Amino acid sequence: MTTIDQMKDRLARIRPTSVDIFDDSASHAGHAGVQETGGGHYELSIVSEAFSGKTTLQRHRMIYECLADLMPGKIHALSIQAFAPEE
Repeated sequence: MTTIDQMKDRLARIRPTSVDIFDDSASHAGHAGVQETGGGHYELSIVSEAFSGKTTLQRHRMIYECLADLMPGKIHALSIQAFAPEE
């Protein structure tokens, strides 16, 4: 299972209606942190009803809880855009 598949699997618990993950690791191949952990750089765009009424910080914490076991190993850096359906 790829890291992106693992991320999607773990994010399923917040029942997203949309999940887009882009692997931007190639752009950071020489980055010291990547060399130390071997983890990749990812961009996440996610929409979930679970984010309704939540602040950006609360949304990010929810995502980090889902992905905790992949960080910092398989995920070195994560850019997040999290939306409620009405946004």
